[in-house]
Amino acid sequence: MYNKFQDYLKQELAQIEADGLYKNERIIESAQGAEIIVKGKKCLNFCANNYLGLADNPQLIEAAKKGMDARGFGMSSVRFICGCQDLHKELEAKISEFFGTEDTILYAACFDANGGVFEPLLGAEDAIISDALNHASIIDGVRLCKAQRFRYANADMADLEAQLQAAKDCRFKLIVTDGVFSMDGNVCPLDKIYELAQKYDAMVMVDESHSAGVVGVTGRGVTERFNLKGQIEIITGTLGKAFGGAMGGFTTGKKEIIDMLRQRSRPYLFSNSMAPGLVAAGIRMFEMMSETNELQDKLHANTEYFIREMVAKGFDCKPSESAICAVMLYDAPLSQKFAARMQDEGIFVTGFYYPVVPKGQARIRVQISAAHEKEHLDKCINAFVKIGQELGVIK
Repeated sequence: MYNKFQDYLKQELAQIEADGLYKNERIIESAQGAEIIVKGKKCLNFCANNYLGLADNPQLIEAAKKGMDARGFGMSSVRFICGCQDLHKELEAKISEFFGTEDTILYAACFDANGGVFEPLLGAEDAIISDALNHASIIDGVRLCKAQRFRYANADMADLEAQLQAAKDCRFKLIVTDGVFSMDGNVCPLDKIYELAQKYDAMVMVDESHSAGVVGVTGRGVTERFNLKGQIEIITGTLGKAFGGAMGGFTTGKKEIIDMLRQRSRPYLFSNSMAPGLVAAGIRMFEMMSETNELQDKLHANTEYFIREMVAKGFDCKPSESAICAVMLYDAPLSQKFAARMQDEGIFVTGFYYPVVPKGQARIRVQISAAHEKEHLDKCINAFVKIGQELGVIK
């Protein structure tokens, strides 16, 4: 049987490559940081979610080492079978304090958090109203739930209201949105979403994966940005982006919601607890976030400078209040060619194209970090100008 299936896969893969959509992984030969080594050559990294530059932070590395020394390498089981460590409870408390929520539950990744949040809470008589550009993990989580599904156009409040009206007869209604939409970099209008939720007796869930550590004066995310700290029922997020860039996800929010997830959320019940080293580093990271706002301030300044200069040079960049700058190229092969030429110039970026973004919406997604210095930003901008002129993207 596999011979036939193998032929089918070969044909599909060949077609993906012929369409210019094949994804080749590049190998990094160093720690993650503003500078990395690829194929023995130093590059500036502008495509990592390392927003606060903490991926190679010495304090986090030391905290992880101490955590392993004190509590071991792994947990070897799930929490309801053999319990968790004091470190896990301490990290959950730190996350709750950071976001101003009542309780927190840890997962191996935010994909698991989003995959495990809907099914335990909502049934066939309920409604999930989801933004059209929500992350794939949210989409997959919704698919696992029997609730009725409604979708509204990205950040379109008139459409959201129409969907809420369509769901008026449902028992419970949950509006779901990314805090920052990762492909475009725009921030959800959480203040207006919250107003509509109040008007139509709905709850709100926000995925803060790309906004926590980034958006808001102190990096508390979109709930801080819109002065709604502690008001949103469900927040999901990750430790794998701004918060050190390793592994681990969480859901934080109302106490009873978290209690129910502990009882019935399948990724939580059937996956190992986070490793002690990662948990210890996470604890130290949240302590650092409360000690100083230096990294957030630098990130915001870097992002404002980069986007302003790129637009001035003639690039088509989507509006952004995050650390993401989507440089629109629209053509999939062009985005790959552009990214390859940028690497020749010592700039590590990635072309995004279908199915990661809609057809005809290919782009280079540039991600800014607090680890970047002004000379890094200028080198990246100058490389964009050089390659952009070579390939006819700008004059």
